[in-house]
Amino acid sequence: MGFLRARAPAAAAAVALAAGLLGAPPAAAAPTAQQVEAVFLFYFSQFVDWPQGAFADPHSPIVICVLGSDPFDGTLDQAVAGERVNGRPIAVRRPQSVGGAAGCHILYISSSESGKLPQILSSVKGHNVLTVSDLNSFDQSGGIVRFVLVNEHVQLRINEEAARSAGLVLSSKLLRVAQRAGSG
Repeated sequence: MGFLRARAPAAAAAVALAAGLLGAPPAAAAPTAQQVEAVFLFYFSQFVDWPQGAFADPHSPIVICVLGSDPFDGTLDQAVAGERVNGRPIAVRRPQSVGGAAGCHILYISSSESGKLPQILSSVKGHNVLTVSDLNSFDQSGGIVRFVLVNEHVQLRINEEAARSAGLVLSSKLLRVAQRAGSG
């Protein structure tokens, strides 16, 4: 199911939020794929459950990291500004290397890191990290959420086995708007 055409409340809210963040009325130009993806990164914080040990304490932030060149042009920072999820603030970091990604809860892997993908996924394996990218075959390589652009609509492909291996529980609301890795 295409994200922008989905009837799911999360999808509709993400589009509305992206349009609002851009200061444009809903009837104005549609948000870019990167803007929609940035808002999705924020929404993932609401539709993923991390195990208790994934946070240092009950007030620790949910940390969204962008590894590699940042395609979001400030939209991610705008999307999370002042937001809290389950009482936790949201923080955005941009580590310079996968070694600096320790403590990330959501790790967006930019296309600039495609040559290092096996190393990156290996380094976060066994950690409670939701990995996200738009790289081809990302979900089939062990990544959890892959953004796919189909007819100018952002779609999600989710590797549920990789999520389970990371100790993450994905909400049924998130799974409803996504294709499963290995399906269609």
